[in-house]
Amino acid sequence: MKRIAVVGPIPRDHIVTHTGDLIQKWGCVTHPVIALSMLGDESIEIVPVCHLRKVDHDNVEEVFQGYKGVNLKHLTTEMDQGDIISLRFLDQNNRVERQTGFMDPILPADMKNLLTSDVFVFIPISDYEISLDTLKYIKSKSKGTIIFDAHGPTTACLVNGERQRKFWIDRDQWLPYIDVLKMNLEEAHASWYKKEYESEDFSSEELERKEIREFAEHCLAMGVKCVYVTLDSRGCLTYFKNKGELVEELVPSIKVDKVIDTTGCGDSFAGGLSYGLVLNPTNYIEAARYGNAFGALRTQGKTFEVFKSLKETNKIIAQGHV
Repeated sequence: MKRIAVVGPIPRDHIVTHTGDLIQKWGCVTHPVIALSMLGDESIEIVPVCHLRKVDHDNVEEVFQGYKGVNLKHLTTEMDQGDIISLRFLDQNNRVERQTGFMDPILPADMKNLLTSDVFVFIPISDYEISLDTLKYIKSKSKGTIIFDAHGPTTACLVNGERQRKFWIDRDQWLPYIDVLKMNLEEAHASWYKKEYESEDFSSEELERKEIREFAEHCLAMGVKCVYVTLDSRGCLTYFKNKGELVEELVPSIKVDKVIDTTGCGDSFAGGLSYGLVLNPTNYIEAARYGNAFGALRTQGKTFEVFKSLKETNKIIAQGHV
């Protein structure tokens, strides 16, 4: 039996989509956990690891009821803290965020009974949610692959509830304890910063392909085995070393006719990566295909019914279209 631990918050999300629809649901960790369960692969156990408010615990457990292969023993409420977030989309990809509830950080003690996991998927949405000591602990005690989403360390929560992009200044302290680093273009920009800036020089332009490659090479030199940078509808840039040589490949996206809701796409993508890397820990291209498929499926509706069986998912990957 293979095991995937999915680690991060389960926020109570209040979402206004780019089309004006209102959606209220549980987010983040729920997306990859349910997507993995929907595959129907009985050889895999999926373990959500999260801290919750006591008032939310039963409701969150109810969300997972009926989904096979999900172990709920690591949803805990000791500190009675959990994320509460409102999202208002300005268009398909850009949104205004506010946060009014805060999960206490995931610490080494939360992971002590999960060290035999084959893959750890860390999907923090704010910079305080995963302790660096937790990654160090797993790296020293486990052979499992550590997937880490840069959304967390590049997002700060201000005292007025606003969620803002921030530079990942202590990036190099984290990289040696990450096997697979995943991010989007905005997060890449916040991770590959200048050492000094002139006044008014904080550019928000996308990184050029050359700059992304330089960033990926830096990460690989620090011990990361693979870097994924998602490019929205264009696909996913994938960087790793093969016999000491840098491999750079753009894995095409799965095409969709209509985008309904993009909330949780990044989390779902990380879940797809975890499945691909459970099948083959070094086949980073195939893992990206599963990531793209999970992300594309997430856009297709407001509920978890968007996710498909393994047979259907493989068919979608083969045809390149949902």
